[in-house]
Amino acid sequence: MTTLTPKANICTSNLNYGISRSTSFSTDVRQMHCPRKCRVARINRQRWISQTMSGARVVAAAPNSVDQVENQLEEPSKIEGFERKHSYLFRTEIGGQVKISVGSKTTKYAVCIEVSFLPEWANVETLELCWGMFRSDSSQFLSTMNPESFFVGDDQFPKTVGLEYVNMPFIQNALGRQTLELEIDSTQAPFYLSFLLFSSTDDGATVSEIRTHMKTKFVVPVGISPGYPMPLGVSFSDYGSVNFSVFSKNAESVILCLFDDSTDAPALEIDLDPYVNRTGNIWHVSMESLGKYMYYGYRCKGSIMWNKGSRFHMRHVLLDPYATILGAFNPDKGECMSLAKCIGRLCNEPPFDWSGDVHPNLPMEKLSIYRLNVGHFTEDKSSKLPGNIAGTFSGLVEKLDHFKSLGMNAILLEPIFPFDEQKGPYFPYHFFSPMNVYGSMYDGAHDGASAINSLKEMIKVLHANGIEVLLEVVFTHTAEGGDAACQMITFRGIDNSSYYIVKGDSGSGANNALNCNNPTVQQMIMDSLRLWVTEFHIDGFCFINASSLTRGSNGEYLARPPLVERIAFDPLLSKTKIIADCWSPLDMSWAEIQFPHWKRWAEMNSRFCDDVRNFLKGEGSLSNLATRLCGSGDIFSDSRGPALSINFVAKNFGLSLVDLVSFSNDELSSHLSWNCGEEGPTSNEKVLETRLKQMRNFLFILYISLGVPILNMGDECAMSTGGSLSYDNRKSFNWDVLRTDFGSQMTQFISFLNSFRRRRSDLLQSKDFLKVENIDWHASDLSLPKWNEQSCKFLAVTLKSGKENGQSSSNENGLFIALNSNECSESVTLPQLSEGVVWNRLVDTSLQFPEFFVNDGDPFVHKVAGLAPYDMKPHSCVLFESRMITA
Repeated sequence: MTTLTPKANICTSNLNYGISRSTSFSTDVRQMHCPRKCRVARINRQRWISQTMSGARVVAAAPNSVDQVENQLEEPSKIEGFERKHSYLFRTEIGGQVKISVGSKTTKYAVCIEVSFLPEWANVETLELCWGMFRSDSSQFLSTMNPESFFVGDDQFPKTVGLEYVNMPFIQNALGRQTLELEIDSTQAPFYLSFLLFSSTDDGATVSEIRTHMKTKFVVPVGISPGYPMPLGVSFSDYGSVNFSVFSKNAESVILCLFDDSTDAPALEIDLDPYVNRTGNIWHVSMESLGKYMYYGYRCKGSIMWNKGSRFHMRHVLLDPYATILGAFNPDKGECMSLAKCIGRLCNEPPFDWSGDVHPNLPMEKLSIYRLNVGHFTEDKSSKLPGNIAGTFSGLVEKLDHFKSLGMNAILLEPIFPFDEQKGPYFPYHFFSPMNVYGSMYDGAHDGASAINSLKEMIKVLHANGIEVLLEVVFTHTAEGGDAACQMITFRGIDNSSYYIVKGDSGSGANNALNCNNPTVQQMIMDSLRLWVTEFHIDGFCFINASSLTRGSNGEYLARPPLVERIAFDPLLSKTKIIADCWSPLDMSWAEIQFPHWKRWAEMNSRFCDDVRNFLKGEGSLSNLATRLCGSGDIFSDSRGPALSINFVAKNFGLSLVDLVSFSNDELSSHLSWNCGEEGPTSNEKVLETRLKQMRNFLFILYISLGVPILNMGDECAMSTGGSLSYDNRKSFNWDVLRTDFGSQMTQFISFLNSFRRRRSDLLQSKDFLKVENIDWHASDLSLPKWNEQSCKFLAVTLKSGKENGQSSSNENGLFIALNSNECSESVTLPQLSEGVVWNRLVDTSLQFPEFFVNDGDPFVHKVAGLAPYDMKPHSCVLFESRMITA
């Protein structure tokens, strides 16, 4: 068998055979009656190739003929010695088949074309191939030029546009099939090869085109292949090919945009054919090599139908929702809309050595959580960290001793997903990567790879020190605005009606709410969570605005929301900590719902916050406070337990701890704060003393209550926002305050409380509710509390340690806790003890440092006998522990 192998040494000028502007042509491919010398294919007659003004790239629209391509699994019989072979099979309009095999080598591609059947009228000796190459970007085309102006005379030959064609004859192989092979310089890839077959009758009177059965040209990709739909995002193979996959149910066409490092404009755009590059609702394509391309994004074309939620705008380059490494976020204000652009980086995730990393796997009830913002935590100059790591994950590692000094064994990071910096971390636009600015800075810039490695290193170090890492996550809304805001970064332009709840918000400007119980969005959320667990070794998640996860597409609450249930029973995620926080950052509101939990979901306990605040300001009922101290049985007794109650007295929104005792104007009435006598900053010593006691009281109640305590960054050093409720007014952590006497006292007090909780885990870190017989409630004189009297502002409780082997409880090693929110002192009678046992006072928040807390066993511990009176000052709390008298 012999094969003619014409060498097609195609240079750049061959690709740039275009015109300065472009036009669309009819899809009809007419029979050409012309002399043999003009027997050429009008390549891609549907749309001519266009060249950009700079000459940097060549783009054209994809032809409709690609839909006849069938990818074959068999190896091509030709193209010996080439790698990564692909075969495509076309049916022709006259019957028979045309098989095209494409193979690649280091420096060239080979394309073998084999024609298996010709009609009787065709002369096999006159069979010729007319071909050319193109790339695509259908957004670049205009339709203002008359296509007939390009054809001159009877020859119908486009002489005026300077296009170049190649005419090649076929030869017949031993099997009687007509074959031809092309070799093309691999530096031209990726591109599409477009061709027509021509044959004349025996007498040469008629020259006819042979087309596909859809009457279109034959088109095959070279340097690219259809790819595969899963996994979504970018996948790198071992031999260098790259697969791109993105979901869009309603897009009419999708264009892959590739960027090099020379310009902000795409260097190459590949139009994905819906028949070849689409499986179901997933668009996909593979490239055999990346070459010079460093970043990527997508353009999606479709209708803008307001009532149905379609919001396609072809000119936007959109971020791949599944990108794992991001380029820079570049906001650009247009005349009528924000063209904020972020694109993915084309590189593998940097390698990381996880060897030796072990999850602490702490029981939920043993946690003591510290919530922080990565940037705010160390970005202030007072942190004394180098500028390249201040405000980053690496900076957080440098402050490891602070977590240890507080006695924390878990940190909760405010959202670290990439977010709109003007709106804050609770408005993300991506879910599969950390914020670039949280990575260490190199050469004056932050990048995605640095952020990934820095985060992993941080988690590994914290794990080695017995500290778990939890993430706050926001999956209910994004930074993309509604129709009035016209912000388009990713989901909105890729498939608005699939990703978002569509409510016709064209004039509202509301932030887009993700349709979390749509199967596609569900899967994206699950994939994101699994990535953070498997790739970053995250120990758990706190879901912000969790009540929205329980809603259907019409806003109704679902009895069994599929996403919430799916997370609860996922074999991977169910082994992590999962916490529901029903606070919405959209309107700063709480949703009071019965959250479906399947015995696995913990919850941020907003009732704990409200009832403790009410009591310490001298309002609220004693029964509500008692319920919170004992683990909020009204919420968590439904087959759960106090270990799933996440208790807090102040959060990272609203009033900080110091502001809670410093501001109480009318605008803050719903926040249940009390300014202790004067509004705002003051020099009044009595007010300052009361505020100091109240801060201690809040911390004391937080740590002696059943449940998991959570402390906000800055509350240990009295960080204030001046009474502002806005998250924007949160300040960077001031490390100088920690070095003051006040900072030292607060840090030591929190450390003591955490240490005491661990030591008395039998009573304060119980997984289950305490037995009734182990709890005695008291008034100041040991009588029953006056539960129904709103004027009563004193409550005491004795917690007894249950003995082993089912024996009765004992007051030996028991705890006595008394809380007084009165404006006057209370004389408190301590419960009777067994002989040889006394009460050791460990905390009295009214005393001066260092006496207001002491460790049991210290030589100056104040001892009080049973039934002896103890004078409690106004607005104070006390803690006693019963111990045997030692010699």
